[in-house]
Amino acid sequence: MTATRPLPLQGVRVLDVSQVMAGPFACMMLADMGADVIKVEPPGGDQTRGAMGFKMKGPDSMGFLNMNRNKRSLTLDLKTDEDRATFYELAKTADVIVENYRPGAVQRLRIDYASIRAINPRIVYVSISGFGQSGPWAERPGFDLMAQAMSGVMSVTGYPGEKPVKAGVPVADIGCALFATSALLAAYIGAQKTGQGQHIDASLFDAAMAFSIWDMSEYWGTGAAPTKLGTSNKMSAPYQAVQARDGYFVMGATNQKLWAKLCALLERPDLAAHADYASVSLRLKHREALIAALEETLTQRDSEEWIAAMLATGIPAGPILSYPEAFEGEHGTHRRMCMEIDHPIEGKVKNIGFPVKLLGTPQQVRRHPPLLGEHNAEILAELQARAVTA
Repeated sequence: MTATRPLPLQGVRVLDVSQVMAGPFACMMLADMGADVIKVEPPGGDQTRGAMGFKMKGPDSMGFLNMNRNKRSLTLDLKTDEDRATFYELAKTADVIVENYRPGAVQRLRIDYASIRAINPRIVYVSISGFGQSGPWAERPGFDLMAQAMSGVMSVTGYPGEKPVKAGVPVADIGCALFATSALLAAYIGAQKTGQGQHIDASLFDAAMAFSIWDMSEYWGTGAAPTKLGTSNKMSAPYQAVQARDGYFVMGATNQKLWAKLCALLERPDLAAHADYASVSLRLKHREALIAALEETLTQRDSEEWIAAMLATGIPAGPILSYPEAFEGEHGTHRRMCMEIDHPIEGKVKNIGFPVKLLGTPQQVRRHPPLLGEHNAEILAELQARAVTA
């Protein structure tokens, strides 16, 4: 399918002055939606180019290749007056700037919001950091792990009494990218109306805390600090991984109607009539005994049989898949969550598919993840042409 009209962000210019994950991921989403994203890199490049501990054919890691498609790369040493002047000229043409230096660094480089606003008052300037632009932890270096630990996320991840574990995916990094993207798009829309942009302060710490709705609702409602629950849930039971004869699967009977269906499917009228399980709140209170009672029956058949039977009855259930199984399975394949793109060094290289589909203007891979400085001559020529016509 080809787009019948321009992508929604066509004509929007974004300067991606960020490295590693949160900033580059946010800017890739903008690029996928049509923005002209120029990745402004130091002479050594985004440090993610050499990350991940294994090598591809060329110098860029698979991680870099999965966060930087549809962008152009320009190398600038922003510590030099000459390259800083070039950045200023580029900033005059931009709608959005995304940076993730540690707070204070952009002021020393003289590319901070105040400096850019003086030459482009419509600029939407996004600062991504570990802990925000203000506060007692602002100047700390911060990665996803620290944000998960210091935000409370790790305190509820895993099983009671076990070693601390982080979420298996970088929820603080990706969460920050998503929140920053929604904020910068809102600010961009506002700038079209008022002529004034603004400074956006996005942090991994704040993003991780924003995911704590159920946990903090419990704390503020009861005064009890949230604890680890494994795969179970604070709002409903049974709603977790349960054991069948051949292993675990997930299921959820989250309301009275589904609970009744589950008891009927399992042929367990004793559970339906049990006073301890008569309501959601009671099932939550007696969760451990409830799951043990359910597994007495569930362990008599294989997980695939139970999943099929529950789905046929209208009870949500599913297998626990590995990433290869999820990406290569029939649904992941249908959703095109793995796609191959052309790369000048790697040849065909796999990329995670577009997480949200624009059905009216389908996203496309218009540019491969750029080689370091690949577009230097092209972008500088554009600036020179602009200077001549100005």
